[in-house]
Amino acid sequence: MIAMNYRFVLPADYDMAVIRQRIASKGHLLDGFPELVFKAWLYADIHSQTWPATQNVYAPFYLWRGSGGMRQFLCSPGFAALQGDFGRPDVLSWIPLYQHVGTSVQQARFAVRELSAIPSSLALAGLEQQQQQWLDTQQQRGALASISAFDPQHWQLLRFTLWAAPVELQPQQEGYELGYLAQGQAVSGAA
Repeated sequence: MIAMNYRFVLPADYDMAVIRQRIASKGHLLDGFPELVFKAWLYADIHSQTWPATQNVYAPFYLWRGSGGMRQFLCSPGFAALQGDFGRPDVLSWIPLYQHVGTSVQQARFAVRELSAIPSSLALAGLEQQQQQWLDTQQQRGALASISAFDPQHWQLLRFTLWAAPVELQPQQEGYELGYLAQGQAVSGAA
């Protein structure tokens, strides 16, 4: 599995209706995409009546079953069009430690992303144990999907959750509204 995300921070006066329209017209195009578990079409809007943000952001998040689907998407005409509209983003990727995507994930309307440094003093076995506990806690809190992943180049930890309703954010967390959740090809025998 691979978690992937890129973000475009937009001007404060940017018309976020453009992003919502982009999601409405293009969201379904990734339904059934090979090796995609899901793509969360995320945005943050400083003028949102539901979950106001500190900046306007367009930030799609992906969970891939493998690198083949990720490569196919990044080399696709759709990603080329995104680059034409917004420029080439820094594409961040992480190796999932633990992930859970619930059967009611289509009810998700909000997402929380948290990035933090992994201390060099923390053994990876200890990190795994911490993240399993974190994942269990998120499920108990009602998260519809939870992903804990790490980047071993920059030693960065990602925690990502999908929710049906807004949740209280901690200072290091970013909240997003979810415009559409695309789901990839079903895999035989997958839960």
